[in-house]
Amino acid sequence: MDRLIHTALNSLANLRDTRVIQAQNLASQTVPGFRRDLVNEGDPRFLQAMDAASGRAFQTERGPHEFSSAPGMLNQTGEPMDIAIAEEGWFFIQPDGGGDPALSRRGDLRLTAEGRLVNGAGEAMLDQALQPIDLPPVRSITIDEVGRITFEAQDAPEGQVTEGPVLATVIPDAGLALRKSPDGQVRAGDKPLPAPNQGAKVLQGVLEASNVNTMEELVSSIELQRTFELNLRMISTAKELDESGSRLLRPPE
Repeated sequence: MDRLIHTALNSLANLRDTRVIQAQNLASQTVPGFRRDLVNEGDPRFLQAMDAASGRAFQTERGPHEFSSAPGMLNQTGEPMDIAIAEEGWFFIQPDGGGDPALSRRGDLRLTAEGRLVNGAGEAMLDQALQPIDLPPVRSITIDEVGRITFEAQDAPEGQVTEGPVLATVIPDAGLALRKSPDGQVRAGDKPLPAPNQGAKVLQGVLEASNVNTMEELVSSIELQRTFELNLRMISTAKELDESGSRLLRPPE
């Protein structure tokens, strides 16, 4: 009887982790360039008792969680500070508050009061030397397909164009497995980030949406709720069976 209860409790624990991932995906559906987290299916493990495998099987996590690499929808905004990467590729960013450089698809850019080029999350955009990009106050800005920045400074004569740094981009090798670090940033796990190769195609006036499918997440949430109720019913049934067995073994009064 306890095997049934422990199996149901293990299933409830896995459902809890899945609900956390779904909540994160739904909360980030409006974040530009967000990559949907995937559920870690895990592997079954059998408890050992008296140097032999018991009948109690538990599902454990299998490595770090992965994320979907499917591209999000590209929306034409016409804003010069909105950029996106067509198909494959990543921007290099410096997380707000410090930490190692990471990769990102977010392209809602802005200039801070200090002139630093950051995205909507306050993460600094990096150049080919993986250094934060600083620009003077600009009248207009242009970013070409390679990521090269040209601008008209506010204190320069009208029509005078200045060439600025190049946004660092990369298309990683197919064998490199990207993972989300504990801080939620995309990195290469224990391996160093690949060097910028400017292989990605940058689009100006375009913003990539997240690749979260809201309808799919909501339908999956309903299915998880039904599975949760089924596991609770299994625990309740196991309790009733155990109480019935105890009553049968009880001596007559």
